[in-house]
Amino acid sequence: MTPHSEDTAESARILVVDDEATLRNALSQYLGHRGFDVHQAESGEAALERLRDGGFSLMLLDMHMPGMTGPDVVPEALDIDPDLAILMVTAAGDATTAAICMQRGAVDYLTKPIELNDLGGAIDRALIRRDTVLQERGITDWLKQEVVRQTEEIRHEQQKHERLTVATLEALINALEAKNEFLSGHSARVAAYSAGVATELELSDDEIETIRVAGRLHDLGKIGIREAILDKKGPLTPEEYAHVKQHVVIGAEILAPLDHLGPIVGYVKHHHEHWDGNGYPDGFAGEDIPLGARIICAAEIYDALTTSRPYQDRLEPDDAIERMRVLSGSVVDPTVMEAFANSVVHHRQLVFLEDENETPRPSIPGTETPEA
Repeated sequence: MTPHSEDTAESARILVVDDEATLRNALSQYLGHRGFDVHQAESGEAALERLRDGGFSLMLLDMHMPGMTGPDVVPEALDIDPDLAILMVTAAGDATTAAICMQRGAVDYLTKPIELNDLGGAIDRALIRRDTVLQERGITDWLKQEVVRQTEEIRHEQQKHERLTVATLEALINALEAKNEFLSGHSARVAAYSAGVATELELSDDEIETIRVAGRLHDLGKIGIREAILDKKGPLTPEEYAHVKQHVVIGAEILAPLDHLGPIVGYVKHHHEHWDGNGYPDGFAGEDIPLGARIICAAEIYDALTTSRPYQDRLEPDDAIERMRVLSGSVVDPTVMEAFANSVVHHRQLVFLEDENETPRPSIPGTETPEA
């Protein structure tokens, strides 16, 4: 049996290109007897037209023809079908031109007069070489697809793990806040306010989500603060206040090993820094404070003003904003302050429109008008 299989013979289409009809017919008849699907073209121009129809495995191309010669046809044929195997047929003593054709992409050449056994062997070798290249390319493509698939699976599993980690931390915060009636829901509200301000500042969706998650986790470090101090209804002593201030450092230390949180760790650590540099833990000032931390700082103040606390009554949203404006430029970033005010206004307008349309939608906690 010849090196090409019966399947290869049945599937391989060969284009015989020669301006001599007698030779063209003889070659076609021989190849047809071997089981190939053979087609003919009488010129280089006609060959290119046939190739554009597609489906050819090999082209047997005469070197010298009127019009386009073999060396002219080779590169254009490969532009049409880069996988085409091209065998050149040349006169004796024309090895230089044959070498030029092979430099341009032909796989082999035969010298006239053609020995049929040589022709059969050359075609078999060319087709095997072509099949090998296609198989290797297929394996390479499969490997690339497999790498992409497995990478996507790993990324998906990593995202699931990251979401589970954040959800676990949120559950821990909820349990911590549930112990104190004045803190219950605080982190969820701060997260909502922070996301609203980030949206008002026209940050990207990813940045908004990062800031929202940081708002959810910003008080995680309070797990390391003594409950007696967290539950204390009166003013804190200097020592107690110093202890409470450690919650930002504790929170950052808990989150630091979770690389996927990225800037969230810094937002948690620095959300008590003040625009004028008088905050803690590092005394950062101005734009040295991460933007997410500046936003959470403002959100915490707003939540403290709009929820009932042992030391103060709850303020209406507009009153809380006016109270916060006094802190703009000292505690609160002025740009964040304006964005916060706009966010509250836009939310109240949305609630008003919803009331007008009688289409209830969930509101941001802490911005509702209290019932009489």
